[in-house]
Amino acid sequence: MNKIIFFGNGPLADFTLAVLQQHCEIIFHARTKDDLVTAVSLKRQHPDAFGILASFGVMIKSDVLEAFAPEGILNLHPSKLPHYRGASPIESAILAGDTDFSYSIMRLVKAMDAGPIYHQATLTHLSLDKTEIYRALATAGAKWLVDNLDQIRSMAPTPQDNTQATFTTKLSKSDSLLHPENHTATEIFRQIVAYQGFPKPKYEFYGKTCIILSAHIVNTNDIICDPSLAPELSTPLMLKCTDRNFVAIDRLQPEGKKPMDAVSFMNGYAK
Repeated sequence: MNKIIFFGNGPLADFTLAVLQQHCEIIFHARTKDDLVTAVSLKRQHPDAFGILASFGVMIKSDVLEAFAPEGILNLHPSKLPHYRGASPIESAILAGDTDFSYSIMRLVKAMDAGPIYHQATLTHLSLDKTEIYRALATAGAKWLVDNLDQIRSMAPTPQDNTQATFTTKLSKSDSLLHPENHTATEIFRQIVAYQGFPKPKYEFYGKTCIILSAHIVNTNDIICDPSLAPELSTPLMLKCTDRNFVAIDRLQPEGKKPMDAVSFMNGYAK
């Protein structure tokens, strides 16, 4: 059974670790910058241990990378590198309108997400659900690692084409407030999906700021062509967007309150 020193935080790390734990011995889970000293010490005690990282959120310095030579620390990054380097690849792909989502297994280097690639794959037909996209990419990437760790030291990774690189930034709390007056229904819906967890998509209804938990698009052209669909417009909470389509709110959470469906919110706040 391969020994793993794991680096990671957040949903990508959680889903990756869930797969690795079934097939490998996790001798340490580094969660913070302070844990790096312990990770290096354990690597010296267990020279055959692999370092695997998924969404650690801390730049790894050269001395740590060197401790894991020659294969280095293996990074499961949720994009098809060199595209979407940086802190928010899945969210950026959702916001960009992508319908397929990818992952890369790379050797970590000091420059952000710039290391050579061992393996890449693209998953199609995923539902537009942030948690499920995280789960699918992490699970597929972790399974590839489990199947290939024994051979990886003899593999020659392929350098990235840095001229093709695109970069993402960290999401900010300032991104959370929705502005349907400036966006199409598809754009607002994708913001709602991308901002789940953090920074949390928000909109004010009846003077109450609410976190939007789920929604769907109502296409007015469809209703014009098929009037039987008109009851969709009776959904209590609707955001009218620049393309004259709507985003209908299904579930939301008023700040300081429990999550509820749109009808319950209307019953409590629209009086």
